[in-house]
Amino acid sequence: MNKIWIIIKREYLTRVRKKSFLVVTLLLPLLFAGMMVVPALFINSGGEEKVAVVDDSGIFTGKLADDDGIHYKFLDAKADTLKNSYLEMGYTGLLHIPKMDIERPSNIIYYSKGQVSLRVKGAMERRLENVLEDKRMEAAGIDKTKLEGIRTDLDITNLSGKEERKGSAGVAFIVGYAAGFIIYIVLLVFGMMVMRGVMEEKMNRIAEVMVSSVRPFQLMMGKIVGIAAVGLTQFLIWIFLIIGLYWMMAMMLGPEMMQAAAQSNASSANNAAAMEMAKTLTTVAGSVNWWVIVPCFLFYFLGGYLFYASLFAAAGSLVNEDPNEAQSLTFPITLPIILSIVVLMSVINNPNGTLAFWGSIIPLTSPVVMIARLPYGVPGTVPYWELALSMALLIAGFLGTTWMAGRIYRTGILLYGKKVTLKEAVKLVFSKS
Repeated sequence: MNKIWIIIKREYLTRVRKKSFLVVTLLLPLLFAGMMVVPALFINSGGEEKVAVVDDSGIFTGKLADDDGIHYKFLDAKADTLKNSYLEMGYTGLLHIPKMDIERPSNIIYYSKGQVSLRVKGAMERRLENVLEDKRMEAAGIDKTKLEGIRTDLDITNLSGKEERKGSAGVAFIVGYAAGFIIYIVLLVFGMMVMRGVMEEKMNRIAEVMVSSVRPFQLMMGKIVGIAAVGLTQFLIWIFLIIGLYWMMAMMLGPEMMQAAAQSNASSANNAAAMEMAKTLTTVAGSVNWWVIVPCFLFYFLGGYLFYASLFAAAGSLVNEDPNEAQSLTFPITLPIILSIVVLMSVINNPNGTLAFWGSIIPLTSPVVMIARLPYGVPGTVPYWELALSMALLIAGFLGTTWMAGRIYRTGILLYGKKVTLKEAVKLVFSKS
């Protein structure tokens, strides 16, 4: 046990002391946030469109308000003349509306230098449709103001379980998807890290020196647990950063909200924004049982990692001078991990289905699938017996894969110059030597 601890300490300190560890730990959360925020910013910042409009029908004249970065300018000219000169006049496009029947509108044409974007096309179509709807209601004698007064929006409050906890399907969706996706990344990234570490030690003949002092199984377990401790350290830092950020925002919003409430109506927009932000934070914090989510996340993080890391270590021990051999050896290991993220996409939309149940019970997929179901409610969506069975099977699976990987590792780590197939790797598991 002391030798395993020495290997764990070496693997842990070697990686934690690197500058790359600190950089990745601090920047990765910002990178994930950027992956979600930056595309949205690019989508919404489509640039300005200055559109010349020739309305031969007279229906839309003066009724197309500027919206979504699109500015409309109605011109009293012929479309056939303008379509050859609108670019020189400073317009990005020409919208020609011919004479039409409002019941059967057609033949509206937009001239542009290149293919029009979906954002611009959709915005123009919505504006035109709104004007036509107003005209049709006017022709039918329908009062638009009364119709708007009749329409209403409903917001169903979800109270789940016997304790009637107020929940949010949107928050459960986001938390479940994020937690499952993080574990999916952990299984791939840290599993590959274990495999590369084993490959480097084998190719550099370091393993030959180490196995003269420790058993191959001790070497494998020390490497697996040491790298797991590195990943766990990163996630604990991220949890503290998230909690600290939440409390900082709550403390900052409190005084501002009280000050905004005491100010005049000129600050009502800021007050509403602060109130909405506070409401969102309260909903996120209160609609999910974090006392269940966080411990289960840590369990499935460690259990899933240990389940797969031993297999990655075994695969790394079989690779020789050609690193391309790793692709064929790791494919059967990575396939269930990829399958789990595919199942996750279905589970977050139907957490009570048969696929969700079996995906959360089978150890190959349970680390990703079960953690995605938990935000929907325990014991509501996930009964305690399901959670206990899933954890027990994952532990049993880890013990089984560790035994199997240890059998392969003890021979493979000292096997040189021979390309090992999957069939031969299976034989190593059941060999008596």
